[in-house]
Amino acid sequence: MKILSLDTSTDVCSAAIWMDGAVAERFESGNRHSEFILAMVDDLLAEAGLALTQLDAIAFGRGPGSFTGLRIAAGVAQGLAYGAGLLVVPVSSLAALAQGVDAPKVLAALDARMNQVYWGAYRKNQMGIVELEGDEAVTTPHDVVIPKDEGWTGAGSGWDQYHIILSQRLGNGVSSWKRQVYPRARHVAQIGGVLFSNGKAVPPELAYPVYLRDKVAEKKQNFP
Repeated sequence: MKILSLDTSTDVCSAAIWMDGAVAERFESGNRHSEFILAMVDDLLAEAGLALTQLDAIAFGRGPGSFTGLRIAAGVAQGLAYGAGLLVVPVSSLAALAQGVDAPKVLAALDARMNQVYWGAYRKNQMGIVELEGDEAVTTPHDVVIPKDEGWTGAGSGWDQYHIILSQRLGNGVSSWKRQVYPRARHVAQIGGVLFSNGKAVPPELAYPVYLRDKVAEKKQNFP
């Protein structure tokens, strides 16, 4: 299986190619996603000796996250997939974040600005792939909840920004938290491969970002 993956949902920009479990990735910090992302893709394809048409699918971090970043990833994924006749696999950016944490249970949280966080609780299955418990949500840090059992690990920019509030709110349910963890394309690809195998890929025109905020989510649109 050969999957190209992209994530521009946060301040970090990354692209990766997943080939039967082996992964090559490019990773840059800073808000220059539109400048970096296509160059990363070209570099990875050249390194792998692949053309776009030789891929099985394109996966992208569909959000939640930065509105501008999500539109970039969706637009690039759609454009590349249209040109190569490929399907697209939207992958939760929170799930990708949790996948990159070496822990069985992860409360992933991204800073959503306006004193809110995007968050979701993820438990790894027997294959080591995260599965969402409940729903992803956007709330204040004071309103975040986790399943009843203990031993969860926190990660993401939401924890970097609000770790005091979240630690007080969740108490013994969270045993530790990891600093400066971001969604990365290598984990988007890892989850995307499973979703693709399970028939979860979609045509390019259905590859929407997911914003979680209702006033934005109602304005779904296609991206050229």
